[in-house]
Amino acid sequence: MSDNTSNTSNASAEKIDTVRLGTDGPLVGVQGLGCMGMSEFYGETDVDAARATLEAALEAGVTLFDTADAYGSGANEEFLAPFVKAHRDGITVATKFAIERRADDATYRGVRNDRAYIRQAVEGSLRRLGTDVIDLYYMHRRDPGVPFAESVGAMAELVAEGKVRYLGLSEVTGAELREAHAVHPIAALQSEWSLFSRDVERSAVPAAAELGVAFVPYSPLGRGFLTGSFLDATTDLAGGDYRQHQPRFTGENAKRNADLLDPVRKAAKAHGSTLGQIALAWVQQRAQVHQLTVVPIPGTRKVSRVLENTAATRITLDPIELEWLEPIAEHVAGDRYPDMSSTSAARE
Repeated sequence: MSDNTSNTSNASAEKIDTVRLGTDGPLVGVQGLGCMGMSEFYGETDVDAARATLEAALEAGVTLFDTADAYGSGANEEFLAPFVKAHRDGITVATKFAIERRADDATYRGVRNDRAYIRQAVEGSLRRLGTDVIDLYYMHRRDPGVPFAESVGAMAELVAEGKVRYLGLSEVTGAELREAHAVHPIAALQSEWSLFSRDVERSAVPAAAELGVAFVPYSPLGRGFLTGSFLDATTDLAGGDYRQHQPRFTGENAKRNADLLDPVRKAAKAHGSTLGQIALAWVQQRAQVHQLTVVPIPGTRKVSRVLENTAATRITLDPIELEWLEPIAEHVAGDRYPDMSSTSAARE
């Protein structure tokens, strides 16, 4: 059996469980869907296949669909609009602001948290999504130069005005989460969390558990590396794939990190599952380990992957298997991003 082969023929027969985001937030499937790759970063997209993937996810019980105004400079929100319109009452739409992009410079990435920008950003997202309210609105990245009271206060105004239902943050520390939560209740914290990335366990996860904030791990499959689908982004992925610029997935780092997949393969063999399913099952079980709600948002553009990913919610790793997987993160070579300055790790 290859790393990416699994019998998912019956995976859609049972819908995934539901959980609540935050103390009083929306009820969603215990696994969401990251939609970023449907518009940018991971090469060309088959639009019809991507739309079929959205429908398959909903059929499997996925109800949290995650996007951002930065994905495709708004194109991802526009792509989701017909799906949102068709299923508005049955899904939870999450989008984000704060990463500023420029039409005349494709490489530019700024971070803005000021009140004027937030109000401008929400109107753009509402228009592109074709809806009058955003279910979950995240601050995508933190600008430490803008007081949290100003940024979260502006976000709270959007809730009071009925433009946003619930608030979220991304890539913040535990101290920052507490500070923001004191201004307005935060329903969800979205940050990278996987077998390869566990720095959030230092402060963000304990704070979320303490405050009753749900954790939404992005890249729970290590941007696909944990599935074994590629070994070196430079040689194995098509040109233009964003992962070719991430330190963990190229050169000597990639070689060292590929060796770390052996315990994942061992657990996958024990369960007759794929590597990706083991990686997702590990993330899902963080809910019991840390006593908080965990809703990972693996991204995919394929129906088969949706069925595979949601089936992982029904895999339980035993204590011995968890011991096999425990040491992986501390041996990972390379940072998550070429520039880590806007991540929570830089402010711990």
